[in-house]
Amino acid sequence: MSIVSYRRGIKEIFFGTINRILHIIAYFTFPYQITVFLHRLRGVKIGEKSHIARLVSIDDRNPELIEIGKGVAITTGVMILSHQRDLSNYKPGMFAMHCPFKEGKVIIKDGAHIGLGAIIMPGVIIGEGAVIGAGAVVTKDIPPYTLAVGVPAKIIKKF
Repeated sequence: MSIVSYRRGIKEIFFGTINRILHIIAYFTFPYQITVFLHRLRGVKIGEKSHIARLVSIDDRNPELIEIGKGVAITTGVMILSHQRDLSNYKPGMFAMHCPFKEGKVIIKDGAHIGLGAIIMPGVIIGEGAVIGAGAVVTKDIPPYTLAVGVPAKIIKKF
């Protein structure tokens, strides 16, 4: 192991640990302004006047891949992920945890509202003013000013 890769490994461990500590503090913190501040420190891009409730999980592995616009409301229990296992080469006899990760940017545009306990998967864009219903699992892009609910999330109304 070269000294360069050793230093890179130490740096990744250090910043990964700081990121995780900030995430744990943000998970339980209120008021929302402090929660937003802590997630910004982690690298999440968050616009003005956005609210992030307690008990919201924002990806630990790549928080810098998450963009939250202005005036967005993210309610309690929401999970926003920017990575998941790539199961395209998974087959019997393998362990799923040995499959590599694939990463994708998540963009939540201005004025969107994410309902209680929703899950936002990697690579998704939620349009301006869109509303995601409670418990929805968003696996595909949601157009602006629509209401999406269910597992997987489907558009049921256009505003």
